[in-house]
Amino acid sequence: MSVYLRGIASELAGVLWREHTVYRDREGGVVIRGEHVRRWISLAPAGGPGQVRVRVGRILEGGTTAPARAEAVASLSVGPAELATVCRRLLAEASVDATTAPPPGRGRRTPRQDRHTGSSSWLVVLAVAGAIVGIYLARASGTL
Repeated sequence: MSVYLRGIASELAGVLWREHTVYRDREGGVVIRGEHVRRWISLAPAGGPGQVRVRVGRILEGGTTAPARAEAVASLSVGPAELATVCRRLLAEASVDATTAPPPGRGRRTPRQDRHTGSSSWLVVLAVAGAIVGIYLARASGTL
């Protein structure tokens, strides 16, 4: 099955992208990498005979791959053009998800977090200002 998937992946890669790399992954599937578009497509055997699981994702800075953003099961009985259509649809879905999702680690801030100086900071500022005024008054009266 892996040799058969590699042949299908090579045909599919030629339809989708001019520049691509096709290789076998650890699970026995095949991965198509399009470095110039910063995307990858994975083809793996699905549960039924003649079916393939198609997953797509992004290639991150440094060449590592992000987890799959979209996934579907397709029939291998369709030609490479129809399989390319499925891949294009999944790539489009993954692109929409990537543009609408908030950046990782940056959730919506609460109004309390938006405030630059909190009440405890103001207490410290007032204590320091009081100490400076106290030292000035002590020097002015000559006791220090």
